[in-house]
Parts: sequence; structure tokens; C-alpha cells
Amino acid sequence: MDSFDWNVLNSKYVIQDRWISVRADTCQMHDGKIVEPYYVLEYPTWVNVVALTKNQEIVLVKQYRHGLQKIVLELPSGAVEAEDLSPLAAAKRELLEETGYASDYFVETGILSPNPANHNNLTHCFLATNVEKIADLNLDDTEEIDVLLFPLEKVIELIESGILLQALHISSLFFALKKLGKLQFN
Repeated sequence: MDSFDWNVLNSKYVIQDRWISVRADTCQMHDGKIVEPYYVLEYPTWVNVVALTKNQEIVLVKQYRHGLQKIVLELPSGAVEAEDLSPLAAAKRELLEETGYASDYFVETGILSPNPANHNNLTHCFLATNVEKIADLNLDDTEEIDVLLFPLEKVIELIESGILLQALHISSLFFALKKLGKLQFN
């Protein structure tokens, strides 16, 4: 055991369903101190996509988010599902389902931890370039989405104004801007 690793003495599930599992761990720190309960939120792997059209517009989705109880702008995103062979396959599926857009040009730009303190999953970030609308939306029962296109410069303004505020999506935009050579440091 590394000097800072915790030893898990016991685990039990408080909630287990298709959306989330909540685990209560009893842990022992390296100095012998017992921490209980320590709650861990178990989620599937997530993906998000910065989708850029040939006209240098970013594809965003507008939808209601009940946690905040408001309508927000976000990147196309979702969970890796059992039928997805990889995070890339999930990213392509989510982009097509939520927006009707697709591309042959995807690159993974980064991997993020949503919250390493109590989440067990990772988020894979992708940049899709030259995206084109090829299909109608194919939404889940709980999704109501409007698809919007914004020039790349306007997306930066949306972040600065707090309209685009999902932290994982802003991080993914940072990775995409870096990959596109669009970051400027003063």
C-alpha cells in the first residue's frame, strides 16, 4: 500500500440502479484512522464531443437539466453503453443521436475525472471536425433537445458569460482549442 492509499475494510451499496450506484465504504487511512461512511458515486464512463462544422461552427445542444432546474447549453454528450465497443463509438453514437450530425474525423483530445474525490468514472473528450447533418434526432425518452450552431468565437463568449457552464464541457473545449491551435497566451 502506498503511503497515502486508503485500505477499504468494507463496502455496501446504498443505491444501485441504471442511473447511479452509491457505495458506502469503510476505509482505513495510512495512519490507522477509520473513515466511515465514505460515499462513492459509481457512474459509467462518459463522453463529450466538440463537433465543428466545415463553417467553423460548434454544434451545441440546449436542454433542461433537473439538477440545476434550468435549461442550459452543452456539448453533445452521454454515457458509454454496453453495446458501445469503445468511448469513440459512444461519442459517435451520442453525436448522431442528439444532433443528427456525424463525421469521419474524430480525435480523442483528453480524459478527465469528473470528481476524483467521490466519482469512480472518467470522461473521454473528443473533437469531431467537418461534421455534417445526416439524420434526424434519435432521443431517449427523457431527452428534449434543440440543436444550435455557434461560431467558435461566440462559444468563448458563452463560457465567459456563464451561459455555457458545464465544467467537463468547458474542459473539453479547452482540449479542442489546443488541438486546433486556437489558444492564445498573453
